[in-house]
Amino acid sequence: MKVTVTARHTDISPNVRQRARELINRVAKKAHRPHRADVILDLDHDSHIAEFHLHFAKGQTKVSTAEAPDFLTALDRAADKLENHLDKKNPESTRRAG
Repeated sequence: MKVTVTARHTDISPNVRQRARELINRVAKKAHRPHRADVILDLDHDSHIAEFHLHFAKGQTKVSTAEAPDFLTALDRAADKLENHLDKKNPESTRRAG
C-alpha cells in the first residue's frame, strides 16, 4: 500500500512523519485490501489538524479528521476515529431474514 504524508502551511519533523506512517499502517490492517492512504497535516491558526484518507477499490474512501494542540495528539485521535469507523458494521451489507 502506498502511503503519502503531506503538510500544509507548515513543516513537520521526521518523527511526526514516521508516526503518521506507523498509525496509518496499523489502521490499514483492519481494512479489507486498501490501495492507498493519504495523511494530511495542516496548521490553521495554532490549531493542528490531521486527516486520514484510506482509499479502496471501486472508488470507496474512508476519511477521518481530528484537531488538537499538537500534531502527535491529532494523529492519534484521527487514527482512533478511523479505526472505530472501520470496526462498525455496514448496515447496508447486513441481510434481514424475511
